[in-house]
Amino acid sequence: MSCMASFPLLSRVLHWLMAIMILAMLFIGLFMASSVGPNYHRLVTLHRPLGIAILVLAILRLGNRLRSSVQPLPDDMPRLLRWAATASHLLLYGLMIALPLVGWGMLSAGGFPIPLWGQSVLLPSILPHNPVLWSWLRSAHSVLAFALFGLVLAHIGAALFHGLIRRDSVLRSMI
Repeated sequence: MSCMASFPLLSRVLHWLMAIMILAMLFIGLFMASSVGPNYHRLVTLHRPLGIAILVLAILRLGNRLRSSVQPLPDDMPRLLRWAATASHLLLYGLMIALPLVGWGMLSAGGFPIPLWGQSVLLPSILPHNPVLWSWLRSAHSVLAFALFGLVLAHIGAALFHGLIRRDSVLRSMI
């Protein structure tokens, strides 16, 4: 087993902050989709700014990742697991950026205002009002959210696999 150094502090802070935000967002979205009445509006009020915050942090995180060195995986890690780690990280970054953009586009196409806090800060529309496009983006947003949820579960499973079964330094490098 090779010894992995820790990721830089900024990388670790962004990782764990986004982990909490994404898990919260996924559960808020799930409860939002299954509720009606006053709870729905409270959840939407949380969902929109949290999505934009995740988008901003994902872009910052991607910039940080491109700017800083990535810790090498253990030397004894099989090629398939290396490929899976790389592919899952690319998919995570893609979904962390795509999902909020699809949500923003969906609201734009639906003609809905996109408030961040109250009515004082509104995001501009990024797509024209189009009910058919809204419907398509709404479905895409749901599918992408479930894909992200599955990928997050796989990511957690992989972290536990590294920490409990392989007992290598991969999990420790992010803690």
